[in-house]
Amino acid sequence: MTNSDVTAVKDDEPRVAPDRTGQAILHFHDVDAWYGQIQVLHEVGYVVYPGEIVALLGSNGAGKTTTMKAIMGIVRPRSGTIDFAGRRLDTMSTPSIVKAGVAPVPEGRRIFGRLTVEDNLTMGAYVRRDQKTVTGDQERVYDLFPRLKERRTQVAGTMSGGEQQMLAIGRALMSSPKLLIMDEPSMGLSPIFVERVFDTIQTINKQGTTIFMVEQNAFIALSIADRGYVLRSGRIVLEGPALELRESDQVRREYLGES
Repeated sequence: MTNSDVTAVKDDEPRVAPDRTGQAILHFHDVDAWYGQIQVLHEVGYVVYPGEIVALLGSNGAGKTTTMKAIMGIVRPRSGTIDFAGRRLDTMSTPSIVKAGVAPVPEGRRIFGRLTVEDNLTMGAYVRRDQKTVTGDQERVYDLFPRLKERRTQVAGTMSGGEQQMLAIGRALMSSPKLLIMDEPSMGLSPIFVERVFDTIQTINKQGTTIFMVEQNAFIALSIADRGYVLRSGRIVLEGPALELRESDQVRREYLGES
């Protein structure tokens, strides 16, 4: 992997400050979610404002992936509501949710392994009809990930894990989302590539996309996030500015490996 594979954040690149004075772009209102007879989420309440990066932390089984599935309409709340940009998200189908402006980068990437890189990106824009703008967004993806442009005719399943993660992010961006939700973007990546992926997440955010991110690597997640939530056994046990969470004794002990 070369330094040209991912566009790094420029220190002097301006970032639009998150707008927390108006309506939240994503709002969970006391959401309960179940798998059969097992309750996974207990009256959770997340708020994400336009322009933010918000990190959701927690151990395995805490309910993080269930949160992502609830946003995408794969898991329906048994009680409570999920609002997105003033609309009830929890009553919509998954294609309608994507069309409304939410795009997932799922855990494990889940690219179309038998399709080419370019075909995967085209699939990401399936809800759109503005072909001229789609072409421009594809060029944006190639600017973010030059390696994808080099390999646009390659079958995606033959690429490395890091390259597939680039493609998963690029495919999500092709729907022109207002909100990007990411489930464990660092999973299975080498340390150097983790850093590059998180640099790119910052770049995407600076370009105007709000990000809600599940991540077990608490240190790097809280290094780039504005705010965070800590989930334990389906309940929010901590929330606040990312810097304050990084300095929390509980977070240091349980998620940063410090005594």
